[in-house]
Amino acid sequence: MQVSRAIAESTADAAHQVVDIMRRMGVAGLPRNYEIFYEAYAGCNEKLKKALAALGERPDQAAIDKLARDYFAATNRDAIVETAHESIMDKIEEVMDLLHREKNSLEKYGVILDKTSAGLNGKQNLTTDLLRKIVGIMAIATDTTIEQGRQIASSISDTSAELAEVKSMLVEYKTLADTDPLTQIWNRRAFDRAMARIYEHNKGIIFNALILADIDRFKDINDRFGHPFGDRVLQHVAQIMKAAVSANMTVARTGGEEFAIIVEGLTEDATVALADTVRGHIERTPFLAADGQGARDRVTVSMGVCMASEAGGPQDLYEKADQALYVSKTGGRNKVTKFPVAGPSKQRKSWMLYRTE
Repeated sequence: MQVSRAIAESTADAAHQVVDIMRRMGVAGLPRNYEIFYEAYAGCNEKLKKALAALGERPDQAAIDKLARDYFAATNRDAIVETAHESIMDKIEEVMDLLHREKNSLEKYGVILDKTSAGLNGKQNLTTDLLRKIVGIMAIATDTTIEQGRQIASSISDTSAELAEVKSMLVEYKTLADTDPLTQIWNRRAFDRAMARIYEHNKGIIFNALILADIDRFKDINDRFGHPFGDRVLQHVAQIMKAAVSANMTVARTGGEEFAIIVEGLTEDATVALADTVRGHIERTPFLAADGQGARDRVTVSMGVCMASEAGGPQDLYEKADQALYVSKTGGRNKVTKFPVAGPSKQRKSWMLYRTE
């Protein structure tokens, strides 16, 4: 099955091609499967592509999952979260047991106090020996209760520290699951969630925008200089974009050579200016191979911009930014185009890669 050739030669949307490949190979449409196949066939990961091909034309899910564990720690997040969930439940049960023991200890101490009080009320003449005996019983009961409380408090403190460690691990794994392994910026999954949040409130609609970017003639770069060099170009472009925006903005790799920036808090003119600044910086950056003999031609990107207020929702916003990007690509490349655009537009594609069928 010449799946890699089909992707290289076709001009249709890469994500749709990957879906078609998965269907023809009988692979379930799970998010982790999309990530693996997309990275292999549209993300220039030759090693992963060969590993997938070695599984045969009809790979089973167990084989794909094993491959995912070998190549992507993020795809193993379900098992990680499940293990962490079990650990948290165990710790909660420990805390509940400790609190139950403390409750029993206090209740026992209360019973001793009640009995002592009742005994004292019934005694008109208290001898010295009886008072000493009562004081001794109360002292032992008090010391025991205090010591038990101290031990339980220490145990709860230790357990809380362990729970905090598990929570930290979960945060780390969640970040890993949302990070593109090659460029170390957000991946398509994180981008999808950020896009959905834009239209959850009016503030997001007024102050947000979407910039889509595509590296010009990236296939030619890979063909001329090899995929390792192409990977370095992707990494440099990602870091330039990340360095150019503020911390509250989302920078993601959404496809093989496709990137997106979800802008927050800028006007329309400032958003276009930001896109052009990033474009210019990439154009001026020398991309050299490890031996210093890298590409002699410049690396450029084309960009499309759409304000959130120009669209009716995430899907519409993505489509309109993609139309603007298409105009930049067909109009000479290495430029920024803002929606609305004049002239023919490309076939629409979905902003949501990870769908459930």
